[in-house]
Amino acid sequence: MNRAAEVRRDTKETQIRVRVDLDGTGAAKLGTGIGFFDHMLEQIARHGLIDLEIEAVGDLHIDGHHTVEDVGITLGMAVAKAVGDKKGIGRYGHAYVPLDEALSRVVVDFSGRPGLHMHVPFKAGMIGGFDTQLAYEFFQGFVNHALVTLHIDNLKGENAHHQCETVFKAFGRALRMALTPDPRSAGVVPSTKGVL
Repeated sequence: MNRAAEVRRDTKETQIRVRVDLDGTGAAKLGTGIGFFDHMLEQIARHGLIDLEIEAVGDLHIDGHHTVEDVGITLGMAVAKAVGDKKGIGRYGHAYVPLDEALSRVVVDFSGRPGLHMHVPFKAGMIGGFDTQLAYEFFQGFVNHALVTLHIDNLKGENAHHQCETVFKAFGRALRMALTPDPRSAGVVPSTKGVL
């Protein structure tokens, strides 16, 4: 089984290349021009055991919005392409991840229906050069193009860095669970409809 894909997406605002291997070891090669965002993307790779390469050139002289959103879109496209028909996957994944005082829960369903429900009351507007509002834009871009339902809740947290990091780590772990092949359902789409 080869569950890898590469997607390029070029607009007047950004040029993005994403390569994923869903059966990787967590290796990451990242370059978005936003240091903290690269740190968060590395959490997805490491905790999701997804090999991830992302090259992004965006209009950072304006702000990080287009870059972060378009990376989410392109990553969603790459994951959808790598997953294929979804036969044999677990489909659902969830994780609780703590970091000191912060605790987040992420639940994902490879349902074929995009939906984001996110409640993260960040304690600061900026983390380094990363606008915390852009976490929502990243995940919205991802769900719209990966065609997943995603619930993200920060249950506790006083430090915005910790809040954000627990979210991205939990997202990686939830992806890992949902995408892990189940040998008992090999060749079967995990839905009573027969298609996702």
